[in-house]
Amino acid sequence: MDPVSLVRWRNGVKKSGSASQLIDERIKELGDWRGKMLSRLRTLVKEADPDVVEEWKWRGVPVWSHDGIICTGESYKKVVKLTFAKGASLEDPARLFNASLDGKVRRAIDIREGEVIDAAAFKALIRQAVALNRLKPAKQPRK
Repeated sequence: MDPVSLVRWRNGVKKSGSASQLIDERIKELGDWRGKMLSRLRTLVKEADPDVVEEWKWRGVPVWSHDGIICTGESYKKVVKLTFAKGASLEDPARLFNASLDGKVRRAIDIREGEVIDAAAFKALIRQAVALNRLKPAKQPRK
């Protein structure tokens, strides 16, 4: 999606650019631990999957995809939340998932100020999510 110019509204101001540029802007405008954490997580996603596609959806949510959505990166007042679209299907031996645990499909990781994420375990989740996306069954022809 990067070649496509996207539009973003923030405080009544229209901004446009590629998804990657809009994510860069979001990280800068956070300007605190949340921006640093979102930047760190973004780096880990790209290290785990160099072919990841960055997208900008739902009026301002960074999304990382590869053959489907891997995860989203949202920032709230007290947490940075990484929601894995198919997280319930992923093995999580390091127990990174700590939110949305009752859902049948999604799982999330809420990271609070001062917390550190296990980089190796996080990258393993990213790789699993990509592998799961690649297993998509072929679309059935319409009848």
